[in-house]
Amino acid sequence: MENEKRNMHRHGHHHGHKHGKHERRNSSLNTFKRIFITPSAKFGGIILLLILILTIFAPVLTPYSPTAVNLKQMYMEPCSQHWFGTDAMGRDIYSRILYGAKYSLALGLLAAILGNAIGIVLGSIAGYFGGQVENIIMRICDIWSSIPGQLMTLLLAASLGPGFVTTIVAMSIGGWPGGCRMLRAQIMGERGKEYLEACESFNCPKGIIMFKHILPNVISPMIVTITMQIGGGITAAAGLSYLGLGVQPPTPEWGALLSDAVSVMQSHPYMILFPGVAIGLVVFGFNLIGDGLRDALDPKLRN
Repeated sequence: MENEKRNMHRHGHHHGHKHGKHERRNSSLNTFKRIFITPSAKFGGIILLLILILTIFAPVLTPYSPTAVNLKQMYMEPCSQHWFGTDAMGRDIYSRILYGAKYSLALGLLAAILGNAIGIVLGSIAGYFGGQVENIIMRICDIWSSIPGQLMTLLLAASLGPGFVTTIVAMSIGGWPGGCRMLRAQIMGERGKEYLEACESFNCPKGIIMFKHILPNVISPMIVTITMQIGGGITAAAGLSYLGLGVQPPTPEWGALLSDAVSVMQSHPYMILFPGVAIGLVVFGFNLIGDGLRDALDPKLRN
């Protein structure tokens, strides 16, 4: 009799696990559909898809190397030979923008993910454990937040020196407190719920409870935040390169292209126009996708 009960329990647990997986899969699919219902999210998705395609196929779509110097063709205006013109070294700006997209996109994406990863881990620990651990983490967060995020990024970038990796590190470390506070507040709202009591009654490890059970239920606002921050990260990286603290020439990162164009922007405005438009389009696309995510993940709008 005891074996039959045990088998029934196992079968029920296995069936419930499969059913839960099926429900989560359907929920993810419905969420993905809701994201692209709104015209703005569709438009943002199209913009980013086109930029991604141009980035991937840059070697096929560009007739020139992004670093090829031709001093005989310095400062050529946009023409059939050079669609976006050339710079002070005779390099094709169209080629440099397409090749530079991977650097700018990677900077924004990695900085947003890594910065919020720090906030997710610390915010989860503070929100779940509470007590003295929470007090220590939040006091560190307060001290870190006392310095404006942009100033912190500038200080770190100046200390670490220019470069691709150091730019990512500077932007990541400078912006984690906001994510930490947001996730702590979300997890505190989950405390005391029945599913947590059930997990704890079965002596489930705290790490499993925190990252497998609680985090999936509170991560939605963080996903929206990360999406919005990608565009901001691209702009911040461009600003650092413009100030000489980010990615440096001859790497064709968009901010570095803007920096090269500053001294001649009045006589050759096309040099600053095309990289500026590229940055604006990507930021606009990510913001539209972020709006779609926010609407799709808002429980009030799910029906």
